[in-house]
Amino acid sequence: MDWIALQPASPADASAWGWQALRFTPRVARVDEAWLLEVSGSLRLFGGPAALRQALLVADDLQPPAWAEGATSLLALALLRLQRAGRPQPRRLPDDLPLALLTAAEPHLPLLARTGCHTWGQLRALPRAPVARRFGATLLEALDRAWGLRPDTHAWLVAPEVFDESLELPALATEAAGLMAAAWRLLGALQRWLQARQQGVLAFELAWTFDLRRLDGVALPRTGALQVRTAEPVQAIDHLGRLLREQLARVRLAAPANHLRLRSVETRGWAGAARTLLPDEVRAGEPLHQLVERLSARLGEGRVRQPRLQADWRPEAMQRWEPAVRAPRAALARARAVGDADSNPDPDPDPVAAESLLPAWLLDPAQPLEVRDERPWYQGPLQLLTRRQRVETGWWEEGGAVVRDYCIARSAGAGLVWIYCEHAVPAGSRPPRWYLQGLYA
Repeated sequence: MDWIALQPASPADASAWGWQALRFTPRVARVDEAWLLEVSGSLRLFGGPAALRQALLVADDLQPPAWAEGATSLLALALLRLQRAGRPQPRRLPDDLPLALLTAAEPHLPLLARTGCHTWGQLRALPRAPVARRFGATLLEALDRAWGLRPDTHAWLVAPEVFDESLELPALATEAAGLMAAAWRLLGALQRWLQARQQGVLAFELAWTFDLRRLDGVALPRTGALQVRTAEPVQAIDHLGRLLREQLARVRLAAPANHLRLRSVETRGWAGAARTLLPDEVRAGEPLHQLVERLSARLGEGRVRQPRLQADWRPEAMQRWEPAVRAPRAALARARAVGDADSNPDPDPDPVAAESLLPAWLLDPAQPLEVRDERPWYQGPLQLLTRRQRVETGWWEEGGAVVRDYCIARSAGAGLVWIYCEHAVPAGSRPPRWYLQGLYA
């Protein structure tokens, strides 16, 4: 078996390096001051030891860790400690390693030194039964694991279900834009957590803690928060960072902040980027949904809109315009509205039949037409060219049912037009009225 022991340069990066290691092997354990990785099953997958180490130990936003490798976990950990102490590696491994490098031997080092036992090999040469009675079975088990005679058993690292990391700011932040530098570190940890769990983030929340409880005699909330949502699962922190920067630029802090917290709100399984076998395909620029999200964050949620189709027979209600990126409460309200609409007993319109008469230009609202001698007029008398198509719907709405007869007509001045005759409900309460709904190019 092959083991790698790595020690982060900063204690603040410890969890980030653990999630970084989970990208390459599921057998990752925290032992004392280091992470221990069993990588024998990953060597072939990542192209051998050198390629795996290159991919594992290179992280743009993290300081390079100290690392060592060995045939067993305790041997790799001992070599890492030896390296950190600046001492040369002995010729015979693990026999000539100092006992101070073995965690299980630390409580017994003074007594072992008085007996003339200073290395792993000297301790292993002693009779096992007296060593077990004097120092306990734990020390012998550690020696057996160091020589590979016993399996290495550790509490393996498992990425939590929800990402929730905090960071103390090096200085008080008086403006929201000043939070971005520290937020990048948390976003880097979020990316490694997502990669370890094979997830993409759909929503995350950045919260900050205020340094003051009162300002000018006014009580302040303990924290402030900002939630960022994306249309599709994302792992790349460059897009998440751009969205966060745009939204932070519009936030005003009520007081200086001293602490940051980043939490995942919604995630989804990560399928990876689609690849093509065609060598001449070149993709330039950013995906459309990322551009829309960035513009919405910069201009405001209501400034960038998109059409959404509706299951309705009435042409003016077949689609509506809504924000391209919706706030969490608005999205929840829309989900409830869609659920209410889906429970509507009115059948969905047939796309082929509904689009067969639709003109290129719809009038909003429909224009009332004059009726002369029981014929509708629009720049002259209209000649009906098609049979009437009855639309009867909307009975569940506040205004009551709508009964219309649609048809295509010809106008001497305007050409082909789309008109309908609206019938009163209940029938016969008033004469039918004609309206101009659309124009054909």
